[in-house]
Amino acid sequence: MQELTLEILREAMAGNAAAFRCVTTYQPAGGEGDKVFPPTYEGGRYAVEKRVLPDGRILDCVVLDSVQSQANRMELALLEARRADRFELPLVTVTFDDDRLQKKFKITSLEAPHRVADAIFRDSLYEGVIFRKSVKGKVLDNADVTNATELFGLCPTALVFGIWDSTGPRGGLGAKFQRAIVSEMIGYGALEGVKTSSRIDPAQITRNAGTVYERAEKTNSSPDWTVDEGLATQVKNQPKKVGKDGKPSEVNHGNVTPTITAGGVTIARAQQTTVISLTALRRLRFPLNGAASSEGHVDTLARTALAALGLAAAALTRDESADLRSRCHLVATSPPEWELIDKPGQAPLRFELSGDSAIALLNEAIEAAKAAGLPWDGEIELQPADDLIELVRRSQELAVSSSGEE
Repeated sequence: MQELTLEILREAMAGNAAAFRCVTTYQPAGGEGDKVFPPTYEGGRYAVEKRVLPDGRILDCVVLDSVQSQANRMELALLEARRADRFELPLVTVTFDDDRLQKKFKITSLEAPHRVADAIFRDSLYEGVIFRKSVKGKVLDNADVTNATELFGLCPTALVFGIWDSTGPRGGLGAKFQRAIVSEMIGYGALEGVKTSSRIDPAQITRNAGTVYERAEKTNSSPDWTVDEGLATQVKNQPKKVGKDGKPSEVNHGNVTPTITAGGVTIARAQQTTVISLTALRRLRFPLNGAASSEGHVDTLARTALAALGLAAAALTRDESADLRSRCHLVATSPPEWELIDKPGQAPLRFELSGDSAIALLNEAIEAAKAAGLPWDGEIELQPADDLIELVRRSQELAVSSSGEE
């Protein structure tokens, strides 16, 4: 394997190379055969399917981390590296720092679900003007694959991870860019298992200790329930029980009977496959200074910077063990290896790429793009509109209220 340099990356981008690919094998941190817990979807089900292996075998497989989840992890890795000043990266932010809020927070374009096109930014202000009506926000109105220059400067990660401006002024006709980087983690040879649950109440409260009712008058010196019928909320002259039967377990008191339910899987191995499509990036064009068409060398520099950004995102996440969720911690069985897929039938070039090396490569690519006149903004700070603050304030109040509903 050799070192991936900016010259190699630029030549691949300027030529006809199809993609960079990295396939990494993992095992549970607890060792081979240890159970892992995949994400659950509608109805508490795992995403189980059959897949055909290169040797023709068909195995039961399970999704351990989806494409969307992997993208979020890579974006957060970029955000942490940017916060550590390891590279420059344009960022759109909105800060909810208002005394009316019970909890203050900040959201960036690397955290928002729809990136820079998210409704959070749409309903915030830039220099006193609604973002989408400001000079910066209007960039999204005109962005497309033939003119991605200003979006490159405002939010380059949108060109790498994809974006669809479906909530903007043009609705479904808004700017749309496909994902150039796709990553997924799959468990091969998956066999579903079971999980047990039980609880012994430390106060030894039994289910027959009394009926639990909803308390009519909430105070700061008593729980929101009561065993006194006279203090209970009355519905048609009857005290209102908590839950269906008013058992102590409805307010989390009492023992929980031991149960066995479906839960977790064992796998032969886990595999993370990441592909950065150079073909997708090659469709993007970057005219300068409002020109009707772009220049080839400028396009190549912009595309190279985007490819380097994708490589950095993937390398940074691989530097960490894959602690996906509770009871789903995976560790790589060997160092990650990148392949450059170029000419059909030709053996791919192989590269090692650590997070530090990827960031050094990214910084070189950024400087080259900026030197060619391509925009690369800093942090664009927005302020939430008053109506947005009020909506958040009400939501926070409902969240801490026992009667709050989504």
